[in-house]
Amino acid sequence: MQVFFDAEIKKMKIKNCYFPLFVSPGVLQKEKDHIEGFTPEVAWVTKSGDSDLDVHIAIRPTSETVMYPYYSKWIRGHRDLPLRLNQWCNVVRWEFSNPTPFIRSREFLWQEGHTAFATQQEADKEVLEILELYRRIYEEFLAVPVIKGKKSEMEKFAGGLYTTSVEAFIPNVGRGVQGATSHCLGQNFAKMFEINYENEKGEKAMVWQNSWAYSTRTIGVMVMVHGDDKGLVLPPKVASLQVIVIPVPYKDVDMQAIYQACSSTVTALEEEGFRVEADIRDNYSPGWKYSHWEMKGVPLRIEIGPKDLANKQVRVVRRDNGAKKDISMEGLVDGVKNLLSEIQESMLNAAIQKRDACIEKVTTWDEFVIALNKKKLILAPWCDEEDVEKDVKARTKGETGAAKTLCTPFDQPELPEGTLCFASGKPAKKWTYWGRSY
Repeated sequence: MQVFFDAEIKKMKIKNCYFPLFVSPGVLQKEKDHIEGFTPEVAWVTKSGDSDLDVHIAIRPTSETVMYPYYSKWIRGHRDLPLRLNQWCNVVRWEFSNPTPFIRSREFLWQEGHTAFATQQEADKEVLEILELYRRIYEEFLAVPVIKGKKSEMEKFAGGLYTTSVEAFIPNVGRGVQGATSHCLGQNFAKMFEINYENEKGEKAMVWQNSWAYSTRTIGVMVMVHGDDKGLVLPPKVASLQVIVIPVPYKDVDMQAIYQACSSTVTALEEEGFRVEADIRDNYSPGWKYSHWEMKGVPLRIEIGPKDLANKQVRVVRRDNGAKKDISMEGLVDGVKNLLSEIQESMLNAAIQKRDACIEKVTTWDEFVIALNKKKLILAPWCDEEDVEKDVKARTKGETGAAKTLCTPFDQPELPEGTLCFASGKPAKKWTYWGRSY
């Protein structure tokens, strides 16, 4: 995923950089709305060895406040624009409620892009280009369907102008997950950090900024969408190991020939660029190995026993649906290539089917409550008022958390004239996805 995204942003002339992990409190407090959104999660360094620090130092929860003082120094005139930087780094957000590996952890890895433009049009265009890359990461690599849309005012990035996101849904638990976000920050940060430039007319102007990020949360989403009772199920494109080759011993059989066949199978596939290994440990039975590699989610298992050797074939077993098939040694490379692309495609199709079966369109409060209790992803007409959104949150608060807006999809169904908001009864302005979320 990193290799794919890094190459794509380089095509867009975005450069990689690295800024410090530590933030001075003065800089952190500068953008008030922004930092208020993060205050409960900021981790502070208060000691050096045994001695207390006079000034506490924050660990970045995100890097706007670390980077933008430099942007104000570097951007002087219109020729300095656009400035488009990205960093691959870790951030710390001190979560107290429900830390979940990959989904919500105190430290996580991510990329964060920070760009500055002369016009809002350029900023708006980039927001959607980056969002499309995030969609591709989920759908083309992780085989997870996502919905592209815009966050509500209440759910948008603190201090930003608007936030767009890709939203995933976990059918097994009936919760939405914000997959990745692309924000237009408008000129709020430019105002606070005095990021001004001289335009072509010689006048002083403020820049328009964006920030966008995706994190290791993507891995958590993939695990939950595809995993089953046997363990992980990994899409071939992102599996660190795509094929595992397992020798199947029998009594009084020349094992050397079987091991040799396993070794040449690995070599043949490796030469064609597949990520493949053989498990030749002799202290575990084949059955144990099958379970072990199924748990690890390896997309394809190749078994080679004496019968396979005699018939010049291998037995292949898919992790996603357990289907078994014999492939001739001669047609091995093409057979594996076709199977892996079939697995990738059918995993996405299965996930789309499951997700779509969970979408429920409602128009009244009663329907909404029923759908919510059935763990659905709810599409409802909404008046777009913050008080109504707060009210929905308050009225649905329970042990499993409250319902909130997930996003307003760009792909809007028709809204017939006179449609009313499901929650307030006021005229509806748009269709919005609601549900419980991580």
